[in-house]
Amino acid sequence: WALLLVLCGAFFLEGIDIAMLNVALPSIRAELGLPTGELQWVISAYVLGYGGFMLLGGRAADLFGRRRMFLVPLAVFVVFSGLGGLATEGWMLITARFVTGICAAFMAPAGLSIITTGFTAGPQRDRALLIYSGTGGGGFSIGMVAGGLLTAADWRWVFFAPILPALLVLLAGIPLIPKDRVARQTGDRVDVAGAVTVTGTVLLLVLTVEQATHAPVLRTLGTLAAALALLAAFLVIERRSAAPLVRLGVFGSRPLVRANIMGLLFTAGFFGFQFIAVLYFQELRGWSPEQTSFAMLAMGADAVLAPTLNPWLVRRFGNARVIVGGLALATLGYAVFLPVGADWTYAAMFPSMLLVGLAFALVYGPLTIVTADEVPDREQGLAGGLLYTSFQFGAALGLAAVTAVTIAATGDGTSAAAQLDGYHAGLVVPAAAVFLALLIGVWGLRRRRTGGGTGGAPAADGAAAGPDDRPAAPATTAP
Repeated sequence: WALLLVLCGAFFLEGIDIAMLNVALPSIRAELGLPTGELQWVISAYVLGYGGFMLLGGRAADLFGRRRMFLVPLAVFVVFSGLGGLATEGWMLITARFVTGICAAFMAPAGLSIITTGFTAGPQRDRALLIYSGTGGGGFSIGMVAGGLLTAADWRWVFFAPILPALLVLLAGIPLIPKDRVARQTGDRVDVAGAVTVTGTVLLLVLTVEQATHAPVLRTLGTLAAALALLAAFLVIERRSAAPLVRLGVFGSRPLVRANIMGLLFTAGFFGFQFIAVLYFQELRGWSPEQTSFAMLAMGADAVLAPTLNPWLVRRFGNARVIVGGLALATLGYAVFLPVGADWTYAAMFPSMLLVGLAFALVYGPLTIVTADEVPDREQGLAGGLLYTSFQFGAALGLAAVTAVTIAATGDGTSAAAQLDGYHAGLVVPAAAVFLALLIGVWGLRRRRTGGGTGGAPAADGAAAGPDDRPAAPATTAP
């Protein structure tokens, strides 16, 4: 449990890092003179580095040791977080964010796989995973408040503030994270070609979405064609490689595939909604960073619910039903916010913020349980990499899509009415994404009920169910 505390500390800092930067975006735009299209890359650069290198990070944890792949990137993360605070140009800030995202791409699957291999499969591991995911929400909640207060002084403190706690986590992790013996097999190596092609695919797909509304059609089509060509190359490389970055056979699990698609769509909506909400609060309503941070604090409800209410819900209803319930709440939350006006009171907006926070608690943690239950120990790094890749790729796509739609709807208008029209159009993206995720979740439940899924019976009483509500393995059974 002391080890879990260290891992949670790192995940907590990640939540703080993302939340504080969201609140600081308008201040960064004002000082560095960034247009909306470039401003979203301050966030997208991080999630692209995160999502683009996640599979490589997961594979590296399996091949070179989880301890090493957690501690070394954490040290680099500390350095580049500080460099981001020294940026004087947009490209400098975006570069620093991209590197910190790459570091997180190695830390996250390593940390997740340390938990999934260090805790016995069943209720103990499920509770550890729910606590772990909940600390990210706690970081998000505190980051919202801290980001507003720090930005009021200077937005650069958003980058400087995490350095000291990150150093403390690093120093505590050195003695507490156990050395792991890596069972290397003949032919085990890093699939560099696979890593390059999948990262290029992610980058080009997001770029395609971002430039769809303002770049020449031929350029957009060319970017899309290049992305699809790299994706095809990645699949060929993985099929032929003796030591693939992603064993394609893992996609034979329908529940795991559904979990990753739902995770992608859910985070697309979550990050897209945050981006619009921050701009709406500060640039249309004229709220201060402190007011904005407190307005969005309700979205961090998962900090309390994930480690407390979620374990009971998972035992009582199974992961699938909890996830579907969370997606339904998110759909409702975004729908309620869609017609937001220029003079809405916060009381009218609060239900949306709370519903989205509740939804995050119900979806995020159970999805990590589902992924861990679907693969053996030797591929836990890969499983974590796949899930976090879906999360971050979804976040990058959501940000790009929301930005593109908002810019297109705003046009050349600079009035408050034009801004509001752009926000209304952009808010359709998260609502549509999470509704599609909800349909996929409901379809998965129906397959289970009709016997079409891989799981047969409902979860036993007290068991943590998988994506098809299968009973969790007993404590004495290998995962």
